[in-house]
Amino acid sequence: MTKDSTLRAVGWARSLPLNSTVKDARDWTREHVETLTWAQRAPDVMDAVLLTVSELVTNAHVHARSSAQLILTWDEECLHVTVHDSSFAMPEPREPDDGALGGRGLLLIDALADEWHVRPCPRGKNVTACFQPPAPALEPEPAGA
Repeated sequence: MTKDSTLRAVGWARSLPLNSTVKDARDWTREHVETLTWAQRAPDVMDAVLLTVSELVTNAHVHARSSAQLILTWDEECLHVTVHDSSFAMPEPREPDDGALGGRGLLLIDALADEWHVRPCPRGKNVTACFQPPAPALEPEPAGA
């Protein structure tokens, strides 16, 4: 199989210790994603990405009791949002209690992302959610062209 040498990818990574805030993660993510050409025309995708970052970083800090490594990768088709934490426990979606304030994070990610998955790794796990922004609208052909 031959590789497509025209494929370009860009990525960013940031470590978020336990004393960092979810707002720090969202602000950092927004700053980088706004550099991508689709960000202005797809505010709903941007909102979904930011909410997902909030949920994944919160899960790393609260449930894994771990620092979070936040990695964003754009491969010209998909924005991959990955959060690594040091816990080997795999997250499991659960039915939230109607009165509970939490317990809906993975349900939200499942609804917002085009796909998501968890992968164990030697020092914990990676949770990755992928987002495909809409293709740019084609300009209409001028009449009589």
